[in-house]
Amino acid sequence: MTHGSHTDGRTVGRGGLRETASHHALAPLRLFLGFTFLYAGLDKLTDGAFLRDSGAGSIGDLMRAVRDSSAVPALVDLGLANPVGFGYVVACGELAVGLATLVGLLARVAALGGALISLSLWLTVSWAADPYYYGNDLPYLICWVPLVLAGAPYWSLDARLAARRRRFRPGAW
Repeated sequence: MTHGSHTDGRTVGRGGLRETASHHALAPLRLFLGFTFLYAGLDKLTDGAFLRDSGAGSIGDLMRAVRDSSAVPALVDLGLANPVGFGYVVACGELAVGLATLVGLLARVAALGGALISLSLWLTVSWAADPYYYGNDLPYLICWVPLVLAGAPYWSLDARLAARRRRFRPGAW
């Protein structure tokens, strides 16, 4: 990129405001999704009613309620084989995705995990939302896509590890 000035006096080029903003454009999305999934996982693990086979607010009752209206009833049936175990898997998956997204460790893999969780929830729990945009899982799925594509190139353990590998690469003198 060439260096120069706009007519209003703003500097363009290396280190300019526009370049800095574009480098960090995904940070708010990463923070939002990371904290949201971390919170969702913790909420499930600490909710006394959620991790039960039946009863108000239980994972078992939720899955039985959405089974016939889901796009993929067979996916719900897999969870219904052991609702409590499935609830733990979902909660721990959300925790892992949230933490990895926040610290930027294996960011693309974490984002793919978040996208797959969101996809499965969209196809099961929120599939019956009418109109479709009333369901919240589809927007989460779409929000994960930029992080799957870009990863976490800034403010992340991935970036730190990449810089360290470059610094200690044999023959990099």
